This record gives sequence, structure tokens and C-alpha cells, in this order.
Amino acid sequence: METMVINAKTRKEMGKTYAKKIRESGIIPAVAYNENGESIMLEVEAAEFSKVWRSITKTTLINLKIDGNDNMAYIKDTEYDIKTDKNLHADFHIVSGKKMIPAKFKVHYSGTPKGVLLGGFMVKHIPEILVKALPADLPQSVTADVSGLNIGDKFLVSDLHLGDKVVLITKADAELVTIAPPKNK
Repeated sequence: METMVINAKTRKEMGKTYAKKIRESGIIPAVAYNENGESIMLEVEAAEFSKVWRSITKTTLINLKIDGNDNMAYIKDTEYDIKTDKNLHADFHIVSGKKMIPAKFKVHYSGTPKGVLLGGFMVKHIPEILVKALPADLPQSVTADVSGLNIGDKFLVSDLHLGDKVVLITKADAELVTIAPPKNK
């Protein structure tokens, strides 16, 4: 997948009046934090930011080009106005790529379990998992294929296919899904 690029310029001014002025010209104020907790105040073009923001996940690395210099970063947060359908502010997290970072993933399920087709019930136990990995090795999303589960079967966190570069923080023996037997009438 091609790396998305957001061009940014450092800014010296701050405050509500300045933020309002630059928003009117199609620019949004932003802040980039590095791994040491230091921050850089930025300006990014609203249309360019919105295009990238709408097409990525929280674990998608982007190229944040600050004054022409490349930086690996995540879009950490954004202030979004639902009434005007516009981003008002953005926070970026710049990473070195050499340090493992933790990430939380909502688990998505694919397939219909065999046990459900036989009258059983799919019981979801935990909605998300915690992992850590180098930024480039983090998955975009986590999906569990539950189509092979029969009544009485379990799908554990350790059954997820995350690759050998991703370290589980959530207990490997934690149950994601079980297939309960049908209820007697």
C-alpha cells in the first residue's frame, strides 16, 4: 500500500483568533508529538488532511512532511465538527519506527459459525485486544474467522493470525467467542 502524505508547515502563532483566521483560508491548526513528549505546532491544508483521514485506520502510518522533512506518524486525534463536516484541529504522533508501541484493536468477525447454523448461539466475550509491535508491523485491523466453530467450540486470542512480529498484551488464553448450545424450549 502506498504511503499517504500530509504536508505541514510549522507555525509560531496560536490562539482562537488565529485558528479561526487560518480555518477560513482552508488551513487547520495541528500539533505533532514525538516519542519524547515534545510538541511542534503545525498548519495543514484541510482538504489534504481530510482526504487522508477518511481513508485510513488508527494504525496506518503516514508520511507527515514538516517543512519538507519526512516523518513517520499516525493521526492520533482530530477535532471534527459534524455540523459543518470539517476537521477543526489535528494531533499527530511522530514515531521513530525503532520502538515498539502498544495498540488497541476492536476484533471483527467473519463467517457464520457451523454451530450457529445448527441452532447454537455465538457469544462474544471481549470486544478488543491489546498488542504491541514496531509501527510498520502493526496490522490495519484484526479479524477472526469464526466459520469453522461448532457448538461447544472456543475461539481464543491465541487463535488470531497476527504474524510473528506482533506481541500480544491481552492474555493468549482469553476467549473471544464461544458457541453455546441451543436453548431447550
